[in-house]
Amino acid sequence: MNQRFYSLDVFRGATVALMILVNNPGTWSHIYDPLKHAGWHGVTPTDLVFPFFLFAVGNAMAFVLPRLEAAGEATFWKKVIKRTLLIFFIGLLLNWFPFIKWQNDAIAFKPWSYVTDDGKIMGIRIFGVLQRIALCYFFAAVIAHYFKQRGSFVISGFILLAYWFICVAGNPADPYSLGGWFGTRIDLALVGEAHIYKGEGVSFDPEGLMSLAAAVVEVIFGYLAGSYIQQKGKTHEMVNGLFVAGCVLLFAAYCWDMVFPINKKIWTSSYTLFTSGLALLVLSVMVYVIEFKNWRGSWSRFFDVFGKNALFIFVLSGALPRLLALIRIPTEVSENGKQQYTSPFGWFYENICKAIMPSDPRVGSLVYAISFILLMWFFAWLLDRKKIYIRV
Repeated sequence: MNQRFYSLDVFRGATVALMILVNNPGTWSHIYDPLKHAGWHGVTPTDLVFPFFLFAVGNAMAFVLPRLEAAGEATFWKKVIKRTLLIFFIGLLLNWFPFIKWQNDAIAFKPWSYVTDDGKIMGIRIFGVLQRIALCYFFAAVIAHYFKQRGSFVISGFILLAYWFICVAGNPADPYSLGGWFGTRIDLALVGEAHIYKGEGVSFDPEGLMSLAAAVVEVIFGYLAGSYIQQKGKTHEMVNGLFVAGCVLLFAAYCWDMVFPINKKIWTSSYTLFTSGLALLVLSVMVYVIEFKNWRGSWSRFFDVFGKNALFIFVLSGALPRLLALIRIPTEVSENGKQQYTSPFGWFYENICKAIMPSDPRVGSLVYAISFILLMWFFAWLLDRKKIYIRV
């Protein structure tokens, strides 16, 4: 049954908008707690955004995969491999972009890797959000293609259990801590310290290869939900089925959390169940209010345009601030007599957003993030108005 589900477009667009919101505060030093990632175990609203997007990738795959399979084996592999490589390569280039930087008041090329004056090994990060999306899409598409729905569900269960076992086997004494998780040692061996994320204060990559497996299942669950929606059509049975499935996954996640903690940064199996369950609940509600109650209007159109050029807008939201950071606007002179600079976006935050409530800089940081979303929405709306849809 090939029906159009506008609610799926809105779900995907809302996820992109939230990804932009949490990735672009005015300053990382002042953020409201719900807009931060959990310190380690547990989740915040921000920790739901990325898995929801992977779930949406699976939804879309359920509608596209039958056409690829109908075109033949060669077409399937050509399309899947091409899309995987392009998204991965775009993510890698985004990490490197704009390939130049200010260094000692001169423009210098950003090297692939280098050693700092204090001996730290630095370089271009190989992993990232787009790279994980690419790899999750590839493995989920292959599993869905060859094992269909029932087989994909069984393999998903095996993957989640196997990942739990490997985590424990990798370090039985302390398997789930930042220092004890087995995956960091392997990621370091595969790509080297220079190319690993260091945002935790140590070399640890939350989008590394070793935490990939459970994230692949997130896409498969999205695919299974999308297939179920197509099979049942716009019926109350379909909505009820999504809602009940979401409740079951949430219950299973909370039970598993007692022994395998819900954790985004190492993407635990319980985290996959938890976020997939919430995604099903949110999606079932959106299907009900949009498809059955027809509650749509400006709010749904606002999110819809994000979903129509999701990849391009996400890349633009990461590339534009980095590009404009090359434009230096002089600010104050430091105590040692060195001139300080800011970027156009930095000037906007410091002089407009931050001034709204100087006593609480979190307000200005949030205003900046919302302003940035509106800017990205303008570009998305412009592309939609001109019927330009950038696909990979």
